[in-house]
Amino acid sequence: MNLKYSVGIDVSSEKIDVCLSRIDDKQSVKVVSSKKFTNGLSGFLKLEEWIEKNHKEKEISLVICMEATGVYHENCAFYFHQKGHKISIILPNKAKHYLISLGLKSKNDRIDAKGLSRMGAEQCLELWEPMGIFFYKLRQYTRQYQNLQEQKTVFKNQLHAFEHSMYDNSEMMEYQKNIILLIDSQLKGIKESIKKHLDSDPIIKQKVEGICKIKGISTLSLGTILAETNGFSLFKNYKQLVSFAGFDVVENESGNSRGRTRISKKGNGRIRRALFMPAFTAVKHNEKPLSNLFHRTYEKHGIKLKSYVAVQKKLLVLVYHLWKKNQAYDPLYNQMKYNSPKQVEATPDKLTFLEEKKLSII
Repeated sequence: MNLKYSVGIDVSSEKIDVCLSRIDDKQSVKVVSSKKFTNGLSGFLKLEEWIEKNHKEKEISLVICMEATGVYHENCAFYFHQKGHKISIILPNKAKHYLISLGLKSKNDRIDAKGLSRMGAEQCLELWEPMGIFFYKLRQYTRQYQNLQEQKTVFKNQLHAFEHSMYDNSEMMEYQKNIILLIDSQLKGIKESIKKHLDSDPIIKQKVEGICKIKGISTLSLGTILAETNGFSLFKNYKQLVSFAGFDVVENESGNSRGRTRISKKGNGRIRRALFMPAFTAVKHNEKPLSNLFHRTYEKHGIKLKSYVAVQKKLLVLVYHLWKKNQAYDPLYNQMKYNSPKQVEATPDKLTFLEEKKLSII
C-alpha cells in the first residue's frame, strides 16, 4: 500500500531534472520515473502533464521538493504553488548532508533530483509559502544595498593599497575614487527607494515609525529584517525567528567535557549583519533595557563582543514583538514598571531580583 508520492526537482538556470518516487507502508521508497525539462513556462507545462500522468493514485498526497538555488527555483516553485501543489524548499546544506547520509559518492543533477525525491517521501518537510510582492521588492532593494556596500569596501581597500604602493599611479587612484563616488550615489538612491517603498503602505509605515524610535534601529536596518523574514509572517513564535537568524545557542558537552557554547550562525547572516551596528548604537546611547543587558552580561564573562551579540538577539526579538503587537517602542516603559508603587516598597534584594527577572524577558 502506497502512502505518499514525492517529486524531487534539481533546478539550474536552463533546465530542471525531476524524479518522482513513492513510499509504501513498509517504508520502502521506489522511483517511478525521471525526466528533464526546460526551466521556463513551456517546461513547467510539460512537467505538470508528466506529474499528472505518473501520479496515478490521486487520493494519495504528493509533495514537490526542490533545492534553493539563488533565484532560479522561484518561478518553478511559484508556478506549482499557484496550481495547488504542496511545495517544500530545501536548503542546500540540508540536502547535501542528506545525500551524504545515503552513502552516495557521486554527484550530478539526476542523482540530486533522486535524493530530493527520496527526502520528500521519507520526511514530513515544512511547506513553502511564496513571499508577498511588497516584501519581495523590499528584499531586492536591501540585498542590492548590502552587495554595493561590500563592493565599496573592496574598492576602498584597493585604493588604500594604491596609496601605499612602492610606485605612485595617480591615474588608477582616480579610477578607484570615481568608482567609490558612483557606488555612494547608488547607495544613497537605494536608501531613498527603501524609505519610499516602506512609506507606500500606511500600516507598514506606522509600524516602522514606531519601531524606529529604538535608538540604533534605522529604516535601512529594519527594512532588511522585514525583507529577510517576509514581515515575520512565517514565524509562530520568537524562538523560530532566533533560530532562523542563527542566534540560537549551540552547546558542546559530553560527560565531563565542556566545550565552547556559542551561537549557531546557521541562519540568515544578512539579519545578523543588519543588527551589528544598531547593537553598538543602542549601548552607546544607553538604550534600556539593551544597555542593561550588555553591562550585566559583560560583568559575567568579560567579553564585549559576546555581550554585543546578546544585544543583537534582544533587539531582533524586541522588534518582532513590537511588530506583531502593532505597538510603538516606548523608552519609558521599563522605567515606569520599575518605579511602580509595588516595587518601590520592595526590599533592595527583592528589587534587584525583580530587575534581573524583567531584564531577562524576551
